[in-house]
Amino acid sequence: DTLGPFSPSVLLVLSVYSTLSAPVNVTIRELEANTAIVTWEILEGDPVIGFAVTQQKKDVRMLRYIQEVNTTTRSCALWDLEEDTEYIVHVQSISMGGSSPPSDPVSFRTPRESEKLASTGPDEVNREEMEQAVQLRVGELIIIVVVLVMWAGVILLFCRQYDIIKDNEPNNNKDKAKTSSECSTPEHPQGGLLRSNV
Repeated sequence: DTLGPFSPSVLLVLSVYSTLSAPVNVTIRELEANTAIVTWEILEGDPVIGFAVTQQKKDVRMLRYIQEVNTTTRSCALWDLEEDTEYIVHVQSISMGGSSPPSDPVSFRTPRESEKLASTGPDEVNREEMEQAVQLRVGELIIIVVVLVMWAGVILLFCRQYDIIKDNEPNNNKDKAKTSSECSTPEHPQGGLLRSNV
């Protein structure tokens, strides 16, 4: 009849936590050569406060353990993966009382970089090349227009200065002619040529 150190209420709480369900629908998304994202769902009503993800290379004992608490996130980024390598992932829910059993294992293989490039269809590559070409053409046109506008400004400025210089030139010549004829030379203070008195 004795329950040892546990009262009935403590046993009830322990039994609630021990029935925490494993995450379901564990899926790998956005699989790249070196990264992936694992997503999952939890059953409604489970008092989940976080998760734990175990990532392991197939046939290798070493594993990575990622744990997050105080979160409602249902996904986790896997990073620093090796290309063309098979991995196994388990997810566990975490509650105040502990962890759920691990989810069913999900295995996936990272692609090679070359496979990823090859898997991009020719249409996608052509589309990207066309977009880059259009961007280059637009950039080139903008540069050409700016240069032409600058040259037009320089030419207009030159023409304006040339007109000002041209307008002032005849007046300067007449003024020079007048001043030179009116000026006396130092040898002839009276001006003009010396005349002999007859």
